[in-house]
Amino acid sequence: MKIKLCLTLLSLVTMVSALASQQLPKSQLPDLGRTTKETDEVPLFNFDDYFIGKWTFEWDVPDGVLGPAGHITGTTVYKHTDGKFYEADTEATGPGGPFKIKEIIAYHRENKTLSRYVTDSRGLSYMQIGRIGGDLGGYFNIYYESSPVMFKGQSIRIKSSVRLLSPLNYKVETTVSVGTGPFTNYGSPWWRKQVPGATPGKER
Repeated sequence: MKIKLCLTLLSLVTMVSALASQQLPKSQLPDLGRTTKETDEVPLFNFDDYFIGKWTFEWDVPDGVLGPAGHITGTTVYKHTDGKFYEADTEATGPGGPFKIKEIIAYHRENKTLSRYVTDSRGLSYMQIGRIGGDLGGYFNIYYESSPVMFKGQSIRIKSSVRLLSPLNYKVETTVSVGTGPFTNYGSPWWRKQVPGATPGKER
């Protein structure tokens, strides 16, 4: 009985120590020890610290050129490949069935610019370029624009506004233009980082 109790306590201590040693993602804004000023510099965005790892998402999409209306769920895994280059692999299931998306991303940190080549298994591939900006509240935003691409006999363009609202959540606002038409809303899904012991914040 005593041996069982000792083993149980040892297991609990080990579990608590492991949880305590896990470092949760944190804001990229440095602790200045004072309130921020307008003259303070916004730090350069660290892609590795923020994105690397596994994320889950849910996306309600309208009916349109990209497919039927419905609910999409899936996962995205970011990894560093070499130097300024990264990959993101998405596996998802939507109203049209399962699909995969692969992104090859280049991040020019000093220039605050990104580019990515997106390959969608639904029959769509396109290039996007973007800039990243931030504020002294610790928020960063990436604005992507795509080149025109033919899809199902129509020329389309895609804009993506990625709002990095916390170390564990980001929101993507996507708009799509068909032909010479206006950009229309294609949903605003949230991605949530999978980190043991972490609870993502509330959506807003």
